Amino acid sequence: MTVREVITIGDDRLRDQARAIEKSTPEITRLIEDMIETMHVEGGVGLAASQIAELVRLILVEVPEDEEVPGSGELYVVLNPEITKTSGDEITLGVEGCLSIPGYLGEVERHAWVVVQGLDRRGKRWRKKVEGFLARVFQHEIDHTNGILYIDRLTAPERFWKEEAFEGDEVLV
Repeated sequence: MTVREVITIGDDRLRDQARAIEKSTPEITRLIEDMIETMHVEGGVGLAASQIAELVRLILVEVPEDEEVPGSGELYVVLNPEITKTSGDEITLGVEGCLSIPGYLGEVERHAWVVVQGLDRRGKRWRKKVEGFLARVFQHEIDHTNGILYIDRLTAPERFWKEEAFEGDEVLV
């Protein structure tokens, strides 16, 4: 496993549409392993292949049960992820960060729950309804596969902060 460089805002590849994965291959398996290692080292709860300059529709999501222990949550590996159903008007507000926009946080509206489908790491069909923070992370990572960053979805320009100016639910002035 190799820790890959996470590309950051300003790199045009973050805005590119990722291509579908035809089937699971040894190369895709290696990419998944590299992504897992990279996500754990960087301290993320999700990672899209496009964030490491691999323009394929592949995401990882892992919300740790213990924030101090990377890898303590259930790991979801989804090839060709797509949202097939949403909570509609049931929207939640939340503060998001991103490994590709280091040092900043922003307030974003997301669906309270979504149904995601795609393929698992072995290429088998996969489908799951996710809610709460897990739904937020899935929506964020799927956006990456479409060249969308959370800053494109800010509730307002003034709802974007340097990380050190944000504590809990308060912006420190």
